[in-house]
Amino acid sequence: MLQSNSASDRRQEREGRAEHGHAPADSADRFWVYSAEESLARYGTGKDGLSAQEATRRLTDVGRNVAVEPTRRRILAKIGKRLVEPLIAILIAAALISGATGDWASFGIILTILGLSIALDVTQEHRAETAAEALRRSVAERSTVERDGKPVSLPVEEIVPGDIVLLRAGDLVPADGIVLDSKAAHTNEALLTGEPFPVEKRPGPSDADTPAEAFNALFGGTALVSGEATMLVAATGARTRFGGIAAALRSVEPPTAFERGLHAFGILILRMTAFLVLFVLLANLMLHRPAIESFLFAVALAVGLTPELLPMIMTVTLSRGAVRMADRKVVVKRLSAIHDLGAMDVLCTDKTGTLTEASIALVAHPGLDGADSERVIELAAVNSRFESGVRSALDDAILAHTESIFLDPWRRIADVPFDFERRRVSVLAERKGERFLIVKGAPEEILARCTHVDQGGRCRGSP
Repeated sequence: MLQSNSASDRRQEREGRAEHGHAPADSADRFWVYSAEESLARYGTGKDGLSAQEATRRLTDVGRNVAVEPTRRRILAKIGKRLVEPLIAILIAAALISGATGDWASFGIILTILGLSIALDVTQEHRAETAAEALRRSVAERSTVERDGKPVSLPVEEIVPGDIVLLRAGDLVPADGIVLDSKAAHTNEALLTGEPFPVEKRPGPSDADTPAEAFNALFGGTALVSGEATMLVAATGARTRFGGIAAALRSVEPPTAFERGLHAFGILILRMTAFLVLFVLLANLMLHRPAIESFLFAVALAVGLTPELLPMIMTVTLSRGAVRMADRKVVVKRLSAIHDLGAMDVLCTDKTGTLTEASIALVAHPGLDGADSERVIELAAVNSRFESGVRSALDDAILAHTESIFLDPWRRIADVPFDFERRRVSVLAERKGERFLIVKGAPEEILARCTHVDQGGRCRGSP
């Protein structure tokens, strides 16, 4: 009975939250499966957007639209982490004992070397954090939002679930949501999927299981590369997919193989030093040597066994590697990660746009006889030059290859941009009073509409 009441209470709570615009929007919510009308009802809003009062209330409830609140460890915490390493602890103990026995030269040298090593390490980590913060700030700072039925420009941090956001080509998507209306809208989702090519976005419910397959969903941090779109915000801040990625990056990272090896080496040195010092001290006392001289000899042995310059050498070497990688636009957050990267023999990845340039080159343009045809490349250039939709990597390759072709005699009349239903782009162009409908697209779509082979004439068929 208690369990039934609890379930009923939870159901009523969810229904009440939905009525007030707080539909569940965690990282597992497939918000793209609902129609526009259902989504508007779920988030308690309309196509004119929220009122300023309601938006303020929701901002108080759900918090700012920030993927991850920036937190940095204090300098003392960073230094403390390095001081507890066994190798560093041995050197500090040796320095203190040297100072206590009056050997101030050894005391100063050891602490100077340790200070420089720790300072370099902490400075590199601070620079990496600064670079990461700069990347985080690259996300759009303002968006156009419908408030009280009027479009207003607001800071991205003030966007809440239920807001209606107006997007144009070049805008970064400020949150997760669905497309209510679009006009030739394409987004770059490489941030989430690694795929560099634009993805078409259009309204309508989608039964996709994954975000990458949801044609009606927009995700925070991605960019609108063409067209226009009106978006209903479904999730903000840490509840977005981008927020989930950012949270994962902030999780406690396990020690690298280099750090584990260094820690094990430090423990070995500590054990050997402790054993030899105690053994030498005990042997000298058994031989009735003076206690003070025996103790100083044991300290000197401990200092001699400990590689004082090792921390400095490692830090300087890894820092030089970090500087060289920074010149190639790679941010190194942990110096120890450089060793693991250098130790790789094979790096496997399933992403096409993350590590590659995502560019192609045109190497041939054969005609029917298999030889390169100037007519083929000219028509392809006219199609790519005059289309008004999003240019693909194929268009870029054609235009780069045909920069020297003189196309001034051609004049664009009209075109039908590429879409995923037609799978082709059609351009109506005119040259010397004669009009040509030039179509480029998926081979099966083009061949299905051709009725003749070009042998000095032209191919006729339905576009």
